[in-house]
Formats: sequence, structure tokens, C-alpha cells
Amino acid sequence: MFAPFPVLHRQLQAMLRDKEEQGRDVTGIAARLAHLPDDYQAVADLAAAIDTAPMREGWPYVEPSDLDGIRAEQAPVTEDPPAPLPPGAGERARAGFLGSVAGCILGKPVEVMPTLDELRDALRRLGEWPLRDYIPSRLCSEGGFRAFHPDWPETVRENITRVAPDDDINYTLLGMMALERHGAGFTKSDLCRLWLDNVPLGYTWGPERTFLTRQGLAMGMDDWPMPDEEALAAARLNPGDERCGAMIRADAYGYACPGRPGLAAELAWRDASLTHRGNGIYGAMFAAAAISAAFTATGPLEIFTTALRYVPQRSRFFAVVSDSLELVAGAPDWLEGYRAIHGRYAQYGHCRVFQESGTLINTLRFATDVGDGICKQVSQGNDTDSYGATAGAILGVYFGPGHLEERWITPFRDVLHTRLAGFHELSLARTADRIAALPARVLGHS
Repeated sequence: MFAPFPVLHRQLQAMLRDKEEQGRDVTGIAARLAHLPDDYQAVADLAAAIDTAPMREGWPYVEPSDLDGIRAEQAPVTEDPPAPLPPGAGERARAGFLGSVAGCILGKPVEVMPTLDELRDALRRLGEWPLRDYIPSRLCSEGGFRAFHPDWPETVRENITRVAPDDDINYTLLGMMALERHGAGFTKSDLCRLWLDNVPLGYTWGPERTFLTRQGLAMGMDDWPMPDEEALAAARLNPGDERCGAMIRADAYGYACPGRPGLAAELAWRDASLTHRGNGIYGAMFAAAAISAAFTATGPLEIFTTALRYVPQRSRFFAVVSDSLELVAGAPDWLEGYRAIHGRYAQYGHCRVFQESGTLINTLRFATDVGDGICKQVSQGNDTDSYGATAGAILGVYFGPGHLEERWITPFRDVLHTRLAGFHELSLARTADRIAALPARVLGHS
């Protein structure tokens, strides 16, 4: 069974836009696409031409996707030495997970790529600015807000009775399951099987959906993966390969590696490279390293200066995020930090890893506790649930237990729902216990 030609043409068009942004010289390829016949071999040939187009002359960035290439482009780092777990590592991991759940649900109703100004104006009309609680249902009806996410009915303040299903939470639990079953030695094939057994195709987007579709079609091949298949999986007809899907999958690897950001980044690479390439991978490595660094950092900006060491130093990701770090360091407050980042990088909106990583830095610098931080993160707009979750993870680990008010957790009534076929735990508390056990399990300490 093959995809219809209109679908393939749209994928090729998206790939063409992606590769041009990634520095490829795609001169003449648009004309070939405009006259492409309805022929599968012609589609495959053009997809290969797009993916292997040469870099434009003078392109200043170096952005490998393989682990050795990435390591060659990282800042000089000393190998993370085996060491005892940081004090309270398990409880900090638990706090990170609960912070991420609260941040995700807080951002879910307004996951419609808003700006800070849109959110502020609508919330101010209701007397709810600055944001201090879950989104009220009347934001849309009385606040004049332009739209809500389709899942808003179960994630607004008045209606929350459980942790509603969300892809960000799904991915954290998949990472946890991989580590529980296989430890730090999990393979890409282990992840592939875990995904096929657990993730519904309709609850994925972008490269994740492409990956699952291909692996589903390949299930009849007993010797899958074929040689080089894993390396090519993220290349062929895979638009969106630098978007945030891999970054939102990184949390479990950070929880499992307290004070070991290099190891956390490596595990995140293993996961991310299934579906993403280039800066999409770097976002995942950055997030995992940041969560890991938050266990031992002495200040919020140190979290991110550490995490940036593990991404290619000549990449667009490094350029944007290191610049954002400087902008935030010089800002007098979080609103001015947002203005500086958004003013320079507004073109990187929903699901883009660049501006959103800058807003994470802004949140951590000015947050007074976990609840305050997730409110600041969601208020900065764009992909509000995904980065509310990532912010909550870093904030929870950095501040530790006792810095997220119970009012953020009690509405869930200790009930957790997911979309994972093989995950049957319904207790949020027991799931948090499993997250808390990851550091000792993965690093081999009791």
C-alpha cells in the first residue's frame, strides 16, 4: 500500500522548504516538483535529490546528525565521571515529573500558537493577569480569546478531574518504560518495538507519524531493520525533521541521569535520531542535558550554559540559544526577556525549537518557584503545553520537592490517563514513584 500522490507532493513541498532553510542549494528542484509525474519512482528520486542537495556556498553552519559528528562539534567536555547520585536525586526527579504534568495541562487549552500579548490582553479582561492558576473556561467566552485547543474542555480549571491524555506525557512515559526494561543500553530497535506496541498513529504528528507508518508497513520483514535503514529513516520524505517532536521526548533521560548531562544527551540522541535530524536532535539533547544539569546547578543560567556544551557549536540552534542566553542575562525582568527574544526570533513559532528554548531560559532565570515558572512559560505563548511541560521538568528538578503548591496537583485526584496501549497504571503518584526510581535504576546505585 502506497501513499496517494497528492500526499506525497505535499511532503515533497514541505521537505523543499525545510532543506532550503537548512542551507541546502535546491536550485531547480521546485521546477522538477511542479512537473513531477504520478510515478512512485519519480517521487523517490526527487525525495533523494532534495535530501542530498549540496550545501549553499558560504553557508556558515555545521549541523551533523550522527553522534560522532555531533560530538566532534560540541564544546570540549570532560567525560562525565561515575559518581554517587546527587542528594535527593529521586525526589527531585519526582518533582520534575509532577512539574511537567502541571505545566503541560496548564498550557493545553491555549495550545493555538498565541503570543504573550494575546494571552495577556485576554486574561487581563478577566482579572486573571498575571496568570496564577489553570486556564479558566471563560477565557474564550468572556475574555475574547480567539481560540482554544480542541482538548480544552477537560483541561480548563473548572473541569480538571484527572491528568488528561497528552502526547508530551506519553513520550515521557515511553522513555521511562524504555529505561525500566533495558536500562541505559536500550537500542533504537527497542524503541521501535515500544512505539509500535504502544503509540496510536492518530495521536502523533509530523516525523513521529511518518516513522510509525513506515515501521507498520515494514512489520512483515522479519529482518528489519535492513542495513542503513535506521540511518535513512529520518531522511526520506520526512518533513518537519527539525521541529520539536524529539525535544518533548527527552525528559526521562534527564531524570535518569542526575548530574550526568553528557549521558543524558547521548540517550536523547538515540531516541531523537529515530525521527529527527540536525537541530531537531539538538533540541532533544539540550533539553535532556538541561534537566540533568538542574540536579546540581548552583544557578538557573548555569543549567543552560552546561546544556549548550552538548550541542554543535557551529549550529543554528547554538547561535540562537546562546544569543537568547545573553539577552535573558541582560534583561531586568521576564517580560523584557520575552520582548528581547520574541523581537529577534518571532519567526520561529509553534513547534520550533529555537525561540522556545530561549523562553525556557527566560522562565528559569525569573521564576520564584515551580508554579510561578510554568505560568511564566505558558504566558510566553507558542507551543504552550509542550514547553510548559519542559519548563516544569527543569523547574521541578532545580527547585526540588516542596516548591510546587499542592493546588497544582490535587485537581488530578491521583488519576492519570494516557494514550499508550501498554501503560496500565492509572495512579499519578505511583507513576511519579517510577520516575523517582530512574536515577538509581539507570546509574546502578541503590
